[in-house]
Amino acid sequence: MSTTFRLESRLPRVGTTIFTVMSKLAADLGAINLSQGFPDFDCDPALVDAVAKHMREGRNQYAPMQGVPALRQAIAAKYRLFHERRYDPDADVTVTSGGTEAIFDAVTCVAGPGDEVIVLEPCYDCYVPAIELSGATPVVVALKLPDYSVDWSALEAAVTPRTRVIVINTPHNPTGATMTRDDSERLKALVRGTDILIVSDEVYEHIIFDGAQHQSMARHQELAERSFIVGSFGKTYHVTGWKVGYVVAPSALSAELRKVHQFVTFSTNTPVQHALAEMMADPASLRALGPFYQAKRDLFLHLMEGSRFRPLPCRGSYFQLMDYSAITDESDADFAVRLTREFGVASIPTSPFLYESSAPRVLRFCFAKKEETLRAAAERLMRV
Repeated sequence: MSTTFRLESRLPRVGTTIFTVMSKLAADLGAINLSQGFPDFDCDPALVDAVAKHMREGRNQYAPMQGVPALRQAIAAKYRLFHERRYDPDADVTVTSGGTEAIFDAVTCVAGPGDEVIVLEPCYDCYVPAIELSGATPVVVALKLPDYSVDWSALEAAVTPRTRVIVINTPHNPTGATMTRDDSERLKALVRGTDILIVSDEVYEHIIFDGAQHQSMARHQELAERSFIVGSFGKTYHVTGWKVGYVVAPSALSAELRKVHQFVTFSTNTPVQHALAEMMADPASLRALGPFYQAKRDLFLHLMEGSRFRPLPCRGSYFQLMDYSAITDESDADFAVRLTREFGVASIPTSPFLYESSAPRVLRFCFAKKEETLRAAAERLMRV
């Protein structure tokens, strides 16, 4: 059907996300899907039972816009326990419909035309569209290869009087890199005496390995007071399809965020919020998450020993980057498609996370899978 009107896209460079593309390709071909970041195992049955209980008890209408009080209290208690930071559950904690909404709300509530927002690439694919929809200008700074550490000289050089926000992601998707205590100190020095705000994507905060401590912005007073910190229950409790996230931020920042949130989703699934609040009463599951996924990382790396893929360091998240330069000179996108078609394993190229840098020959594999899934995938990858 032809149209008689002119349409200008607000996001002219954006198409279907690579996650949708690769997951569909995997499904169409019957390939093992190590592309999109979701577990192929079930969540705790007690969580499902809790949701059903709250549904049966009639908690099926709109939740408060800022989130169910019990869940906001549980989130605030978690930050006291894990990061020694006090947030007011009424004024400083907002429940959102997933981490992506949280990031969108945080960026758009403080950035606008004339502002610059710094992102570190490779960066999760929702950051730049949120910046562009706000009318601000994204400023891209590349992480340093091969370990994807922050290039502080480049980041400092990118700051101008127009810089309004710096977007941080730790543990990092897609690379598995994590910020260190030294990184936190460098960030403090960079923003000290400025009006720069921080949007810190920490959705993998409990998935951190090898005895490291998660460097949440909440752990540092100078950073906490200017940060929107984003979390995700989907990553923590293996329920990505429920799309429940949150933001903790000082009350002045939270007030601005809620102005956007109330007109994006208004509120989030009510019985699920009540069930998550119950689960959070016992922090043992949160403490167990890092060792649980470290065992899966280590298994996947062990299964891939002797392959032509070379693993890059993974210090957090549930993603493992693999260098394939010993296999082919193909672009990462082309090789990811061929790997799915010819060997039956779907992965994610890093090029969709890049805006200015050339894509290295690496692919991202999700190891949030059952042991049998990882074994089957590694068996196929060993034949490449």
